[in-house]
Amino acid sequence: MLRHEFQPGRLVAGAFLTLAGVIYAGDAGGAWETPWFVVIPVVLAGLFLAGAVAIVARAIRRRRRAGRGGRAGDGSGATPTRAERETAR
Repeated sequence: MLRHEFQPGRLVAGAFLTLAGVIYAGDAGGAWETPWFVVIPVVLAGLFLAGAVAIVARAIRRRRRAGRGGRAGDGSGATPTRAERETAR
């Protein structure tokens, strides 16, 4: 089974967008009163933080890949095929 690559930037973005949804749901359900503009800074901060996390994660991933001699630019993190292993010998 092929596994996908972990992307922490998307995790952070999803968490902040979920928070924005919870804020609006609480307002719609009558749990609290939320002005319409409150969610804008929450979403913008989440997107900014997600971008920063994605940049750091990519830098770490590139540094690790360069250190162990992986396939640069592939981005899949997949194991090499039999032909690739044989040509590397």
